[in-house]
Amino acid sequence: MRWADYARLTVRSVRAHRLRSLLTGLGIAVGIAAVVLLTSIGEGIHRYVLNEFTQFGTTVVSIAPGRTKTHGATVGIFGTTRPLTLGDVRALERLPGVDAAMGMVSGNVEVKAGGRARRVSVMGVGARMPEIYRFPVASGRFLPPDDPERPRALAVLGARTARELFGDASPLGARVQVADGRFRVVGVMAAKGNFLGFDLDDAVYVPTAWTLAMFDREGVMEIDVLYAPETDTGALVRSVERTLTARHGRLDFTVTTQAQMLETLGSVLSVLTFAVGALGSISLFVGAIGILTIMTIAVRERTAEIGLLRALGARGAQVLGLFLGEAVVLSALGGLAGLALGAGLAALVRAFVPSLPVHTPWTYALLSLALSAAIGLLAGALPARRAARLDPVEALRAE
Repeated sequence: MRWADYARLTVRSVRAHRLRSLLTGLGIAVGIAAVVLLTSIGEGIHRYVLNEFTQFGTTVVSIAPGRTKTHGATVGIFGTTRPLTLGDVRALERLPGVDAAMGMVSGNVEVKAGGRARRVSVMGVGARMPEIYRFPVASGRFLPPDDPERPRALAVLGARTARELFGDASPLGARVQVADGRFRVVGVMAAKGNFLGFDLDDAVYVPTAWTLAMFDREGVMEIDVLYAPETDTGALVRSVERTLTARHGRLDFTVTTQAQMLETLGSVLSVLTFAVGALGSISLFVGAIGILTIMTIAVRERTAEIGLLRALGARGAQVLGLFLGEAVVLSALGGLAGLALGAGLAALVRAFVPSLPVHTPWTYALLSLALSAAIGLLAGALPARRAARLDPVEALRAE
């Protein structure tokens, strides 16, 4: 039997039972559509979270007080964590390859101005924050370089805070009360939006020393170091560890590079995308059961046809190939329909819910399409094998 004959008989069989073929392909189509839609949402969330982190730059090293790894026995009072101080910040600024360093403290306070009051986040930062976080100033200027221990009472408002407190009027030069202190506004930040649920626009930025006193803290929550792109990150981390260990007497802090954070986050999100894809692929097994059922029924209905083919000289392997081809065609057509349906649903979600990031990973989509063909092949194997083993004489008697 020639390949053209295989193709012609397969197409005729599919067309002769349109409704049955449609229902069979529909099971596969729903499974493929589910895989494409779920992986599109998973991949969209993956990209969204990574973009949220990378918007603040990728050449940043963060130092937090305390060690994330524990080993050995208890060391009593000698194991207490020494806070990170503004002195540590100044020491790190002098390291080779470091462009800027900043200690950060944050909290929630009430801000008052012009008879209006609003509870916002107050961020204690350094003068180089716009460079470190890639966060530009919209009007005025940012906090000027100052004595880090005795800075002036100056503040920069987030875009939303400025709008809520001053409306359309310019807040530059105005006085605002932040907790118990009074600050002069010198700038307004550009709108930045939310970062993982934190509204960067609904905040007030003041010198770190003021927030240390405001929240009665001995040290900063975190030190962020901006380094030049050509700097060897590993060498810089070792230099930071040596410097702070010399100042603290022991390694009681944790250094994390932006690359490490992104790598860990990317791994977690990749597992999430794979998991939702695997969840959607459960529907494909439902489609496989449908193909197995339909092909078993088809073999019983076409027993006489099989007998005639065998009587005309068709070998068992040729009959096997004929029914396997029909199962693969049905699953492939269903897969293509599901691919189009899933991509269309993803586009609709993107259009009507723009806040939900959706991106179709075509690698997963094409893999699911190949999987649908493989499922058709496996599901059709048992009925095809039964058809190939039919005795020609007994099959013709079934007429």
